[in-house]
Amino acid sequence: MTGDSAPIYDDKAHVRGNLDLTKAEWQRAAEPGADPDGEYVEIAFVEHTDGVTYTAMRNSKYPDGTILVFTPSEWDAFVQGVRAGEFDEPW
Repeated sequence: MTGDSAPIYDDKAHVRGNLDLTKAEWQRAAEPGADPDGEYVEIAFVEHTDGVTYTAMRNSKYPDGTILVFTPSEWDAFVQGVRAGEFDEPW
């Protein structure tokens, strides 16, 4: 069945472009003594008017660049994947 696919549910459609990041408190995990001007992943927990707290993620070198937004369940799945080593580079 070419072209047939499962329907896509966009549970962030009402958030996309409407999440106020102006007061976001960006945080990063850095090793002690790490270069403060280095490139890091930064996250912020941002409450939306729908009452849900979303997790925003960006690159510290490009704070005005692309920002990824995760629902609470997406963030939980991402963190579990990190802890399980799903994103580790192969040695």
